[in-house]
Amino acid sequence: MPDKSFLFKRPPLWSDHETAAQRRLPAELQSWLNETGSLTKRLRGIYGNRFGVELLFHRWKPAFNDECRLLKLPPARYQLIREVLLHAGGRPLVLARTVLPDPTIKIAHRNLSHLAPALGEVIFAYPDLQRRHRQFSRAEPAQWATAVQARMPMEPSVWGRRTEYAIHGHSLLVAEFFLPALFERL
Repeated sequence: MPDKSFLFKRPPLWSDHETAAQRRLPAELQSWLNETGSLTKRLRGIYGNRFGVELLFHRWKPAFNDECRLLKLPPARYQLIREVLLHAGGRPLVLARTVLPDPTIKIAHRNLSHLAPALGEVIFAYPDLQRRHRQFSRAEPAQWATAVQARMPMEPSVWGRRTEYAIHGHSLLVAEFFLPALFERL
């Protein structure tokens, strides 16, 4: 049973700045990495009723140390960790990990703790949602958990982004990794 993550054997390394490798990425991938709106809404617009969300991990666990540092949380304290697969008719498009600290859930009147599968539809509905910080990562195949690698191709490396949002001044962290099938033609 996974301890802190269903997705990762070890956490990805994040960069605050765009790297030279990232500047050479195809425009389509850069478009997803730099999306400022809800990925859920964008994916529903493309795939319609074929779009779905599969819940992979939803537990109160300590977050990764770098997530705690970013959110200014004690590393041993439990947070709600939520990991999902966004797909279109079973075709894997995006893997996402969210860290929801208890104070954020409380200030959001618990709307975040019992989420329907699509988090984006909930958090982007808050009128005072703020995007505080964005980072980028290229997760190598060896970083992904065995269960993930068995379900979908993680070769070559997979690019992702991590965004710190705030609701009523309280932070949460959302990381999204864009899978190769997202860029295949329908």
